[in-house]
Amino acid sequence: MTLVEQPAPLAFERLGSRSPLAVPLMAVLVYPFLLMLFHAYVSEPSGLDGIGAVIALALAFAVPIPGLLVAGRAEVSVGVRRFAYANVAAPTLYVFLGVVQALLGSTLPDPLVWCVLWLGLATLALLSGRQQAGAFVTGGLGCWRVAHGVSGAILCLYVLFHLANHLTGLVGPELHAQVMDLGRTVYRAGFIEPLLVMAFVFQVVSGLHLAWRWSARVQDRLRTLQVASGVFLSLFVLGHMNSVFIYARTYLGIPTDWNFATGAPTGLLFDPWNIRLVPHYTLGVFLVLVHLLLGLRVVMQAHGVQERTVRLIWRSGLLACAAIALAIIAGMCGVRL
Repeated sequence: MTLVEQPAPLAFERLGSRSPLAVPLMAVLVYPFLLMLFHAYVSEPSGLDGIGAVIALALAFAVPIPGLLVAGRAEVSVGVRRFAYANVAAPTLYVFLGVVQALLGSTLPDPLVWCVLWLGLATLALLSGRQQAGAFVTGGLGCWRVAHGVSGAILCLYVLFHLANHLTGLVGPELHAQVMDLGRTVYRAGFIEPLLVMAFVFQVVSGLHLAWRWSARVQDRLRTLQVASGVFLSLFVLGHMNSVFIYARTYLGIPTDWNFATGAPTGLLFDPWNIRLVPHYTLGVFLVLVHLLLGLRVVMQAHGVQERTVRLIWRSGLLACAAIALAIIAGMCGVRL
């Protein structure tokens, strides 16, 4: 009796060691099809099917959540944790993939390429699954953290202006264009734009380096969010620079204005390709603000600010981040004040 029952626990343990990967993998694989389902609803002759469309888009927005949860689990291997962090960046990676496919002139459907790539990443995560956190050293990051924080603080000037500029879209494209033209006299100046690009490249490189090192071990809840948001933003910036400098300016030779950002003339909601930009933009705005807020939280704690005050600023700031992200995407989707 004992001999017969022994293999079952072993099989269960093998399944359990892989199960943390299953939900993030399934979520990321269905992501393109959720967007396709949304488009199917809005393409009906009767117009926008409210319930079905909202559910499909809400599920698409929820795709990064399993990755965030798995990344914070202590029992998962390093490979699975890093796969989970990559899963959080799925919305921005799908946009990146679509632009690269267009640049290459690929005739392969984006969902097919997407699924093949993620199945390959999952395989690599499982093959490296025997690596445990103890095999990695996560110390010696002080200089990287300081340099990343200083350059990030400088780039805040551009980022906050850029987000404020997008908020003017709630009034109309005309005001957005006026504010953008004003800002471009500064950040597109001949000696400033290259420095700005170099600063963003450094943010990406240093951010991914920090995320790679920190992902070797389980982190607390807020550090996990900080790493996850950093991974998302690093890939967002890479994809955004590729879209602006290579795809728009070089490949298409078009201006990167309001029409480019909002997928005119079709718009973001009613185009089968452009719909992927809605989670991409919304989560990008939300997570860049959350990332900055988490950095502020660390600074406040380091300077002895009372924990009650820190919690109040964190919670109220989180609500503000969500409100700003929703306001910006609403403006980009045609809502006007």
